[in-house]
Amino acid sequence: MGNADRIVRIIIAAVIGLLYWQGIISGTLGLVLSVLAGVFLLTSLVSFCPLYTIFGLKTCKTK
Repeated sequence: MGNADRIVRIIIAAVIGLLYWQGIISGTLGLVLSVLAGVFLLTSLVSFCPLYTIFGLKTCKTK
């Protein structure tokens, strides 16, 4: 996973977390988006996305 992809995922997770914390999103949608934000954060921290391997995507430049 490339750095740009990691940064975008972290920003999206932070925005979702902030919206959920402020009560702008709530209920089932809030819980689903919170789980998605957690997955985004986890995959960006470990620099690995299982869906990328399944679909053969690469966002990291390799030598």
